[in-house]
Amino acid sequence: MIGNGRLPVNTRPTGVRTPATENRAVLPGALRETMARFATGITVMTTGGEYVHGMTANAFSSVSLEPPMVLCCVARSATMHEAITVTRSFAVSVLGAEQEPLARYFANKSRPRGAEQFHGLDWQPGPFTGAPLLAGSLAWLECKLAEQYDGGDHSIFLGEVLAADWADDRQALLFYRGAFHRGIGGNPDGIG
Repeated sequence: MIGNGRLPVNTRPTGVRTPATENRAVLPGALRETMARFATGITVMTTGGEYVHGMTANAFSSVSLEPPMVLCCVARSATMHEAITVTRSFAVSVLGAEQEPLARYFANKSRPRGAEQFHGLDWQPGPFTGAPLLAGSLAWLECKLAEQYDGGDHSIFLGEVLAADWADDRQALLFYRGAFHRGIGGNPDGIG
């Protein structure tokens, strides 16, 4: 049984549209609406050096503990794509619930470019990559680019984690159904 226990594993819910039942491919709008039901954490990815840049992202995930690896997905048309490709590294600041303004700022395409986009923000350069690490975040990672894979209109960047740190007792910033939400925080032992 899955979910609330009323649906057998081998039964598909009624109304589920698949390419086989609709005789067509899944349209981008349908995929976007479907994936909007998957709550994600919010990060700001950054690069340092000559290509200093920041970008809000929720397509981020842990991949491996041994060796320590994470992945992020970036549109090929994004400035961050070129920045990661050239610098061969990136950093990730996992945002806390009170950092929604930072998430919105780094998602705004009209913000300044280069180092100027970080003026007035509280951050420090990562010791390995020089990429900005945002103060007040829940966690920070610095990564060197290990692999890059084709993923449709995005690239999947696999990063070897060089450094990781975290803060305690703060709520997470989540993205669900096209909006920001405050998530759980504090003691992870409370999760059942």
